Amino acid sequence: MEIKDSVVMITGAALRVGHTIALHLAQRGAHIAFSYYQDNEPWQEAKAEIEACGVNVIARQLEVRSAQQIDAFVKDVIAEFGHIDVLINNAAVWLKNDFLNISEQEWDLALDINLKGPFLTSSKVAPYMLVQGNGVIINITDLSAFQVWPGYAHHAASKAGLVALTKAMAVELAPCVRVNAIAPGTVLLPEDAPPAKKQWAVDRSCLKRVGSPEDVARMVSFLVESDFTTGAVYFVDGGRSLV
Repeated sequence: MEIKDSVVMITGAALRVGHTIALHLAQRGAHIAFSYYQDNEPWQEAKAEIEACGVNVIARQLEVRSAQQIDAFVKDVIAEFGHIDVLINNAAVWLKNDFLNISEQEWDLALDINLKGPFLTSSKVAPYMLVQGNGVIINITDLSAFQVWPGYAHHAASKAGLVALTKAMAVELAPCVRVNAIAPGTVLLPEDAPPAKKQWAVDRSCLKRVGSPEDVARMVSFLVESDFTTGAVYFVDGGRSLV
């Protein structure tokens, strides 16, 4: 699929990696519809930056746990652009707690946003893709789906579920819609991360460095353009998953 003049819908793209992905695709000529969670996020700045690329942009506040809100957003995008070529399920929550201290509310929050959200969004977008005869869905998972991270049982379960969902969707939506996942490693540390945290990330990488959000964005471009890729997880982790 060509990126130029395509319509890309991405959740959680007002900041961090999601914003970088949206901007990268806009720079390559894609029209962008992105969601954000809270109004205090820099979504207006993100929208202006994307519009400066000379493409059309829609930005909406969205609760990815709400099928009704997702349905309304998808219908708005279809009304504005006529179609959706690419869906990127990026919105996520990152929770940490020891297994025996995880509350039911924390468990539900992790599973609802990280797994239910992509399910709901994909289920609303895929029918349009099937009618038009093509489409690409990309789910953003992470290494916790494949490694044991103490303190992240609920997060890991949600991301492992997203991997399973990716494969199931790839089979059921074929041959018209391709579905893949990306598992980033350390590509963007928190702004207040201490030097020891960065050194830890460097030491855990086979390449002995931290990646960047642009590394993930380039993988997104590859998966959009590569028409013989579906049902797989692509690691963008500098080899961290190997050690």
